Amino acid sequence: MHRLLAAVMPDWQRQKLQLQHAWQTLWVKLSQGETPDEKSLTDWLITLFNALFDNTVATPVATVLVRGAGEPEYFAASENAPARIEFAHGFFQSALHEISHWCVAGKARREQNDFGYWYEADGRNEATQRLFEQVEIKPQAIECLLSLACGRFFYVSQDNLNADFDTTNSTFAADVFAKASEFLYAPESLPRDAKRLLWVLLALCQPTLYNDA
Repeated sequence: MHRLLAAVMPDWQRQKLQLQHAWQTLWVKLSQGETPDEKSLTDWLITLFNALFDNTVATPVATVLVRGAGEPEYFAASENAPARIEFAHGFFQSALHEISHWCVAGKARREQNDFGYWYEADGRNEATQRLFEQVEIKPQAIECLLSLACGRFFYVSQDNLNADFDTTNSTFAADVFAKASEFLYAPESLPRDAKRLLWVLLALCQPTLYNDA
């Protein structure tokens, strides 16, 4: 990991200190009961993500993180531009969620818009919701770990507020947390980019607990 950071971020130690200081400034606001604005939080994450992954050294498909004004979307690379993750409405948690989907997607998926997946909006029927939840277990487990690395709470999202059936028997939340626990006990099972980002987030956001960068 040290060699990778040196290759993609030659001035890593200086950038690490800058990113740590910026995060600590945001964290002080949180500890004092203030709410840092989403733009400051997402600016920080965009800077970090793009420094790590806007290249083909760290990842097969160079990718940038972009603040979106509308719904989230992934755009495959074009001849003149890297692949692009647009997260929803400029929200930090949406950015972590979309990054998690990107981490799960392999090279072939990253060469397709929205990773080549279907998406059915809120109001899914029971059968479609079950399929949706199965697809979401792994990315939301990764999102859980990324959130905790940033010192943030995580809540699962069934993304189906207008469901017309009883959702109380769903095991989705338990399944997500079971998968997150599995990743914690066997970190080698994490997708490569998830492991790298988690490692860097821990080094930046939890330096007293984890400082191996």
